[in-house]
Amino acid sequence: MSLFGQRSVRAKVLFVVLVTAASALLISGASMVYYELRDFRQTGINELSAQAAVIGLAAAPALQFLDPEAANEYLASLAANESISSAAIYTANGTMFASYSATGQPVNFPELPDVDGHYVDGNELVLFKRIVAGDEIIGTVGLRATHDLAGRLVDYLGILGGVMLLSLLAAALISGWLQRTITQPISRVTAVARRVMEQRDYSLRAPKSTGDEVGLLVDAFNGMLDELGRRAERLEHSVREQERAEDSLRTLNAELEDRVEARTSQLEAANRELESFSYSVSHDLRAPLRAITGFSNLLWEDHKERLDEEARRKLGIIRGQADRMGLLIDDLLRFSRLGRKALDPSLVDMTGLAQSTFERLERDGANGRPEFRVGKLPPVTADRNLMEQVWVNLLSNAIKFSSKTENPLVEVGAIVEEQENVYYVRDNGAGFDPRYRNKLFGVFQRLHDETEFPGTGVGLALVHRIVARHGGRVWADSRLGDGATFHFSLPRETADE
Repeated sequence: MSLFGQRSVRAKVLFVVLVTAASALLISGASMVYYELRDFRQTGINELSAQAAVIGLAAAPALQFLDPEAANEYLASLAANESISSAAIYTANGTMFASYSATGQPVNFPELPDVDGHYVDGNELVLFKRIVAGDEIIGTVGLRATHDLAGRLVDYLGILGGVMLLSLLAAALISGWLQRTITQPISRVTAVARRVMEQRDYSLRAPKSTGDEVGLLVDAFNGMLDELGRRAERLEHSVREQERAEDSLRTLNAELEDRVEARTSQLEAANRELESFSYSVSHDLRAPLRAITGFSNLLWEDHKERLDEEARRKLGIIRGQADRMGLLIDDLLRFSRLGRKALDPSLVDMTGLAQSTFERLERDGANGRPEFRVGKLPPVTADRNLMEQVWVNLLSNAIKFSSKTENPLVEVGAIVEEQENVYYVRDNGAGFDPRYRNKLFGVFQRLHDETEFPGTGVGLALVHRIVARHGGRVWADSRLGDGATFHFSLPRETADE
């Protein structure tokens, strides 16, 4: 903010009045000085020109009769004019014929006269005028007179300065009267506004003393105070309501924290029970399972020849179901451990990971040898080991369910969206009934008979849990006999939540 903007209204009014008056005086005074100086110069030129004409008429006979004494007498009469300092009369051929000097010093004129005209030489005005008799130039008169234009300018400026000083003094007195008339009501409003700001007392009112625009300003200001007072009351009421709401919220937060603490304790207890259950599955259930598997193998090796065909078939069923039970236990343990393992995020090359996973599944003897197509997959920040598990489960399912197709095909691609990358695995296999798609990602949920497509029903549940831990989604589209497409999305920036 400028220094002028910080001044009071009274000071601004005084400043405006004085500047306006000074500007008007300067413009008018400068115009008058210019006019007077121009008139002074023109008057001097006219007087000097008339004097030269008179001398020319008087000196014409002396020039015609070559009487320099008479010419000098005529020039000597110029002593009565104190402004003329010197004069000279030239003949027609340019020779100085007579001269005059008020000081007795040699005249300051050129040897040859100038043409008709005038010019200023220092503080003197020099004029030359032809002497004409009978349409014939018989000589020239030269006059040099004092022309103190600078002194006249100083005098005028002194007068102008005095007038301006008196005028500004009068303007200041008038401005003081105007200030008392105009700015005093505004000063009262300012004082009330300052008290309102300092005391926050909206019951104060500014007094109204005029009916002009300032009076309207006072009315508007008082109306604003009325509105501010009402708003302050409403705000105070709202603050009290907010304080009561905050008290209630603090109470609710305290109750919620107690509930969260209780639920956390329950969750920790449930996790401990889950740990105990996992241990039981891995230890207690494996012992009898190993016994079943071991004794059935011994029975097969030691007594196979004495068993009839039906007994062999039933013993094969027992061995197969025991192996399947082992796979179920392994998958169940892997599923339970997944929720407790911390993520180890890094930048994962999804194209290379999908390609290498498919090649490993082929080497490990996965059912069928389908054609494999993989597009350019955007990389993602995720746990590489868990992403490998996702590709293993999705690609092995695609290979398995397309194995009975004449020309099996597995296709992998991706769609890059603004907030996430969407990856998909598509096959042309058996597909599934879309009415049961919500059951796909549950533990032990199967939509095909085990004799047709073997499996434990845990792989897609593992995919769902891994992707969910990375902040993504999983879904599938299919129709029976028309293949299936499994999608999973991952945020562009993935972190363990």
